[in-house]
Amino acid sequence: MTAGEGVVSHEYAQTFAQIHTNAFPELSLTLLTKDLTPRFEELLGPDYVLSGEAERDEYAHDRLPYAYFLARDGKRVGTLPGPIVRPETTEDVVNIVRLAAEADQPLIAYGSGSGVLGGTIPLENEIMIDMQRMNRIVAFDREDNLVTVEAGMNGSAFEDALNEMGYTCGHLPQSLEISTVGGWAACRGGGQESSRFGKIENIVVGLKAVLPDGRLLEIRPLPKRATGPSILDMIVGSEGTLAVITELTLRVWKLPEAEEIIVLALPGRPAALGLARQIMQSGLHPRIVRLYDEKETASRTTGMAQFADRPVMANIVLCGEASIVAAEAALVRRMARDAGALEAGTKPFDEWRKSRYVSVSKQWLDKGYYNDTIEVTVNWSKACDLYDSIAERVAALHPDIHFSAHWSHVYPEGVCQYMTFRMPPADPSEALPLHNQMWEIAQGETLAHGGSIAHHHGSGLFRGGWMDGEHGVGMDVLRRLKSAIDPQNILNPGKLGLPARPGAVDPFRKRDADV
Repeated sequence: MTAGEGVVSHEYAQTFAQIHTNAFPELSLTLLTKDLTPRFEELLGPDYVLSGEAERDEYAHDRLPYAYFLARDGKRVGTLPGPIVRPETTEDVVNIVRLAAEADQPLIAYGSGSGVLGGTIPLENEIMIDMQRMNRIVAFDREDNLVTVEAGMNGSAFEDALNEMGYTCGHLPQSLEISTVGGWAACRGGGQESSRFGKIENIVVGLKAVLPDGRLLEIRPLPKRATGPSILDMIVGSEGTLAVITELTLRVWKLPEAEEIIVLALPGRPAALGLARQIMQSGLHPRIVRLYDEKETASRTTGMAQFADRPVMANIVLCGEASIVAAEAALVRRMARDAGALEAGTKPFDEWRKSRYVSVSKQWLDKGYYNDTIEVTVNWSKACDLYDSIAERVAALHPDIHFSAHWSHVYPEGVCQYMTFRMPPADPSEALPLHNQMWEIAQGETLAHGGSIAHHHGSGLFRGGWMDGEHGVGMDVLRRLKSAIDPQNILNPGKLGLPARPGAVDPFRKRDADV
């Protein structure tokens, strides 16, 4: 079986497959009013159209923790999807979208369901376009350092293929093994080495995408342009609301010949953040910079004497040509000494690297905990204050709430703060309102400190309520753009804070109440 050929395969499938009742039974157990299944079977072949209830249930969710919480009580956030269609070519996608547009039936492009914001959850039995059969590398150009790949290719399979040729895509998210290349671009994702290679929007230089009316949009892969606003940037990050991405051209880099790992114990969060800022503003290009607060440091450094009076850890990895790595490492060590750091052994980093693609959240969810993560961005000047404000307010909510954070994507102007919130097993009537309040605190404080509500997870369904606060007048521009490109509102309606279609469920009508 080639990469992505499986229908759906992820850790949450078994739990969700056990759901037989849901919050909105009037919509979820029926197919679309205008059932296009026979037309799709004629187009793709019956083996590539799924319409059984159990099959559709596999596609009714992604990894949104809130949906997982409801599933424990036999409920779902949205509806079941309509038929699942599995195209093999861009032409197939064109024909699928045209058929749906003619019948005024909504669609959702589906990679492998690794998103955590509900970006692929159906709200009115949408047709699901499973992209995983489109899983091939189309072209590789060593002179231009470009690779063209179909959107449904599994991320790990893609990186492995590049590694065999001596290259890396530079985009290595924790979800690498369970995500698709098209999904990276759709949600404007960020990999664990983004401080060196950039986020996906810095890596994608061209694409093909199908518009809501079935026309094919092609953006040629060129170094730079000065021809008006970037059409590429309109599609990357649009989460399937403006077009269905079928093919991408990305920058690639040769695998580095040398690497140096530096693990540091620092006297506090201000010192660690200050060191990271200095590194990024000095023109260095570290492969990885990971800073941990006191709680996350303690869990990773048991028995290491350097952290006895220096409770914050920084992991810094440099890579490239050997002489450059040596020079950069010397500079980092000098900066670290000035910041009051002690160098420790590399064991904490080595252990992280071994499990870098394993979901920690899943382990807590399986134990019945209410575990969630929120990643935001903020400028260096507000980073310490943002952490302190959120930590103080969350601690006041409930004595049993765990809050911790690390900073794993750093840039010259600021940093991504990646936070973990966790409550022990509890009655949903108590836990769900607290979960909502934690989100309100994290997103509200981020906006109050001039930050952005999302760094790499995207916005999907769950962040919709904060999108106006994020964009201001810009949100009106985005709504007008959606209306102009997709007047029928058939592509992933109701996501990114954009309007749902009439008759769609309102999944958070009881989010603040006992559900």
